[in-house]
Amino acid sequence: MLNGITVIDFSHYLPGPFASLRLADLGAEVIKIEPPAGDRLRSLADECVFHANNAGKKSIALNLKNERDLQTAKSLVSKADVLIESFRPGVMERLGLGYDNVREWNDTIIYCSISGFGQHSRYASFGSHDLNYMALTGVLAQLKDRQGRPVHPTITLADLIGSIHAAEQILAALFYRERTGKGTYIDLSLVDGLLSMMANHFAIEHHTGRKNGINELAGTIVSYQLYETKDGRYVSIAALEKHFWENFCRAVGKPEWIAHHYSPADEDNRVYQEIVNLFRSKTLQEWLEFSQTVDCCLAPVLETDEAKKLFADDRYRKMVHITDGRIEVATRYEPNTLQKRKRAPLLNEHANPLRNEGVMRK
Repeated sequence: MLNGITVIDFSHYLPGPFASLRLADLGAEVIKIEPPAGDRLRSLADECVFHANNAGKKSIALNLKNERDLQTAKSLVSKADVLIESFRPGVMERLGLGYDNVREWNDTIIYCSISGFGQHSRYASFGSHDLNYMALTGVLAQLKDRQGRPVHPTITLADLIGSIHAAEQILAALFYRERTGKGTYIDLSLVDGLLSMMANHFAIEHHTGRKNGINELAGTIVSYQLYETKDGRYVSIAALEKHFWENFCRAVGKPEWIAHHYSPADEDNRVYQEIVNLFRSKTLQEWLEFSQTVDCCLAPVLETDEAKKLFADDRYRKMVHITDGRIEVATRYEPNTLQKRKRAPLLNEHANPLRNEGVMRK
């Protein structure tokens, strides 16, 4: 879809690289500009995360404080369709690579700046990371244990959602350019995506005072709940519709529970305690087999290795591809996406051919 589109990616860590990975999977050529020591992500988790987010890209290492390397960067940008950067606000301007500079020699560029709080907000210069963004936007307060304590997530939602938001905005800007011939500047904050996800929660709190969104989806009722199994694992049931709940109750031989569809999931509720005991009477595997024969919105809570295996199976929507010790996770469903992907680049792997490509447009 994006064949012929060139993306110059100056970003580090996750938000920019995951955004440009999504563009690469759509067919764009992505040239990753790294400092001589490499993207800082290369040093984390044995480079696993780097490889997961930079497959199919080219790498050129440049010291942007060196005039010759800076001119190389400008030459590459002059012929690009999209530029992504995630430095602190003001850094690209000081390098002479800010949007106002770039559009002087490439007026159709789609220029996306990714930052924590935007380029001009009160918090623009604050150092922050994913956990901070989740905390400030109210998202973290939605992940609490039964004692009301926020649970530390192991997935960086702000980074990943911000990446998807960035790719969305870039694609819209490319479509706008196709119609008008004009470039666009995108000032994208990582809190933007999280805040847009909180729209329902903010509206409900504003009008009712309830802080945890739709009550029935917040772990308050027996039919939309997590339950522990005999072997210490967990299953999820989401039988909100009456027919799903009826299917479950009849299948476990408890038709008398049907009338308690929306009853509270608390210890004072006798039916809730009975359901807790029922789920604890069978193993996760037994409930998995049950879920495959009874249509009641019941699913096991899988660990990473189990979910990976499930979605690497040809019988399911194959988004995970594992071969010869290499694993790739698709950014969208298309049968041949993973076969088209090349491995993540070595640092500066594509330096010579890229350095020698052309000169800046006049």
